[in-house]
Amino acid sequence: MNPNLKLGLIVATISVVIDQVFKIQMVEYMSAHPYGIDVTSFFRLVMVWNSGVSFGMFAGGETTRWILIGISSIISLVLVVWLAKADKKILGLAIGLILGGALGNVADRIHYGRVADFFDVDLIFMRWPAFNIADIVIVCGVLLMLLESLFFEQKSTKNDS
Repeated sequence: MNPNLKLGLIVATISVVIDQVFKIQMVEYMSAHPYGIDVTSFFRLVMVWNSGVSFGMFAGGETTRWILIGISSIISLVLVVWLAKADKKILGLAIGLILGGALGNVADRIHYGRVADFFDVDLIFMRWPAFNIADIVIVCGVLLMLLESLFFEQKSTKNDS
């Protein structure tokens, strides 16, 4: 087995487990705090259910739920194929993070019918939509992939044509 595939699958599994354990605990905990909990002047814990995708776009009913599960599952399969071909450890780690986050949100859609979000950040100039651990690991994976492509990708030479 490709070591990067193994790394990515381990990272994805750990990400899903952490995300799901946290969500189970927070869904129960936040039921006693329907108006949220102020942690700092700019950060709150809230209970927000998102039946759409990023920023609540494409929110809908059961049909939308299953379409989003299908699309996310196909994307996850593509990520696994890409992971199997990953030739760098950092890329395997990045894809594993993205895969874990995607699967964490798919698990929510299957279990709850929508995605549970808890973190609410007020950035002074705007209030960021609520998000969860799965979203955080997806963003970390994308940032890691961006850093890898900017700073660690082998530079092509004129002789590579």
